[in-house]
Amino acid sequence: MLPSGVSRSPGLPSERSERFSLSPELQVRAKRKSLGITPTFHRVDTCAAEFPADTPYLYSSYESEDEAAPTQRKKVLILGSGPNRIGQGIEFDYCCVHAVFGLHAMGFETIMLNCNPETVSTDYDTADRLYFEPLTLEDVLNVVELERPDGVLVQFGGQTPLKLARALEAAGVPIWGTPPDAIDRAEDRDRFGALLDRLGIPAPAHGSANSWEEAHKVATAIGYPVVVRPSYVLGGRAMAIVYDDETLERYMREAVDASPEHPVLVDRFLEDAFEMDVDCVADGTQVVIAGIMEQIELAGVHSGDSACVIPTYMVAERHVQTMRDYTVRLARELGVVGLMNVQYAMQDDVVYVLEVNPRASRTIPFVAKAVGVPWAQIAAQVAAGAQLQLTDGSLRVAHATLGAQAASYKLQAAIAEGAQRFHVKEVVLPWARFPGVDTLLGPEMRSTGEAMGSGASFGEAFAKALLGCGQRLPLSGNAFLSVNDRDKANLVPIARDLAALGFTLLATGGTAAQLLASGLAVTTIYKVNEGRPNAVDYVKNGQIALIVNTPLGKASFFDEAAIRRAAIVYGVPALTTLSGAAAAVQAIRALRDDVWTVQSLQERAGQ
Repeated sequence: MLPSGVSRSPGLPSERSERFSLSPELQVRAKRKSLGITPTFHRVDTCAAEFPADTPYLYSSYESEDEAAPTQRKKVLILGSGPNRIGQGIEFDYCCVHAVFGLHAMGFETIMLNCNPETVSTDYDTADRLYFEPLTLEDVLNVVELERPDGVLVQFGGQTPLKLARALEAAGVPIWGTPPDAIDRAEDRDRFGALLDRLGIPAPAHGSANSWEEAHKVATAIGYPVVVRPSYVLGGRAMAIVYDDETLERYMREAVDASPEHPVLVDRFLEDAFEMDVDCVADGTQVVIAGIMEQIELAGVHSGDSACVIPTYMVAERHVQTMRDYTVRLARELGVVGLMNVQYAMQDDVVYVLEVNPRASRTIPFVAKAVGVPWAQIAAQVAAGAQLQLTDGSLRVAHATLGAQAASYKLQAAIAEGAQRFHVKEVVLPWARFPGVDTLLGPEMRSTGEAMGSGASFGEAFAKALLGCGQRLPLSGNAFLSVNDRDKANLVPIARDLAALGFTLLATGGTAAQLLASGLAVTTIYKVNEGRPNAVDYVKNGQIALIVNTPLGKASFFDEAAIRRAAIVYGVPALTTLSGAAAAVQAIRALRDDVWTVQSLQERAGQ
């Protein structure tokens, strides 16, 4: 709707309006401004006139009166994470909130731009000013022109604001923190590959493609299986593991819309590899490791869907040291100012870099709570010009505006991954909300939340994390096992542990044969298509307490999917990876031993 006093030109030719609609965004914006069509901002009274509202809630419209009344204080605009959905949790909202806390301590007025009212960053008492606007270039520029902030932070809201960094910089917006070109170097596969080659850091063979033909050429060169995903996405959206030409062609023609600006990334998939995450904070020179996490699920499961643990418990110290070294070198080479996350995979004793994200990661809240250090606050202060000073295991954030308020943090837990306690992050998976969906974990993120457990042992911490996510493991009963041929040998020690814990083992034919040959007592039951009573009947009759079922080949057969769906309906824990099953065994053992330790986060942080 056009504002008062502005009328649409009569008889505008349709082809002219169509040409205009295909113009670049900033050109359309310039034309709109030249016509005097500019937005106005209006306040929502958050206190319903009961008493004065301290935090203005503002939204844009095209009217004649403007109620924004921006101040002349030193200010920072923080771009939020946008709408929450499956595959995008609230971890980035946590980072935005803590960025506000850190900047408040430096005396800045904080302005939050986010379009989601169901977040803490949009609470009335978080930021000094709040704009409920979409996270688009047009809307961000409108707020920037009005508020004239000293700096804009794009690192704390995930990929959504990060995608705007280059365009905002081109428009003259002062981006604080990691330079947009460094962000692009990490996202652009060719530039990132050249960076790794120069540093001598291993990475899986990779390439990028804008068409099926290009993707086929890359996949042929590096060999199947490959991981394919669009660039600049969050949560592994539209990500897939591809095993053959037919699947790759279907993916490229149907699943994605590739373009020179956003090519599809094609990487060699490292099967049966362990994955790790490393978070760090850098000021352009000094790099501090925030935490090193081991993913409990093996490669192929999105890190946002895999449980993870601090400290690492199955990785040799020399490999941990290699990851520290690679992380520091990458942060310095990219010129990171703020947070950075690196994802690693280890296969055949080699540590590979999978990807680098020069921004806040979804693991930062977990790491901060585990080690008792507010990393997102520190990163925001560093982006605003503070320097990191690391001495004898203590970190100090130095800046003139902080003065006596400058905090000092003991980093022994973060740097040495303190072996005193284990901390496990587990995820909430919404399978029960979607009838008919398969519970198989994969490269595209499905979780909608997470919980954290801490304990004196890995098993205790994992058990607490599962309980926090509403998952209860059985302490006895029948354990049904059905795994693919590749997993059969590795299932034996897990089955032996279950039997030692008092579980009765049930298995389908091939799995049962492997267990019997290993000297374990097991009862063979039918698959769904072999007869009755089959595995699904056992689940329906309450005769199965725990399921371990891994997919066969590149896709699960009908009976496997039917078993996993029945598990959802009847509330039976179903584990679809052996690494997850092995972790669950340790959790069951901790639950049976009933030796629990209790320590609050405040005690953990020494507060």
